[in-house]
Amino acid sequence: MSKTIETKYLGPTNYRGSRIKAYEPDGQSATISYDYGLNDHDLHKKAAQALLDKMNWPYEIIGGHTRRGMVWILTERNGDFRP
Repeated sequence: MSKTIETKYLGPTNYRGSRIKAYEPDGQSATISYDYGLNDHDLHKKAAQALLDKMNWPYEIIGGHTRRGMVWILTERNGDFRP
């Protein structure tokens, strides 16, 4: 079984600043505020890591850009992959 996380940029509204949202196919998500001190890759990775932390998944991630944002593949740290 494999798992992926997608991240995308959410523009500012009248009530919220820019954000990055991380989500996975089963509907879980995490959203972080845009950190202008980070580059694009690191910002999306931070959002993906926030979702990993929320789900308590002890995996490392490898990411790449898509037209909508980025996609992150979860990789094993130790043992079998079982999110």
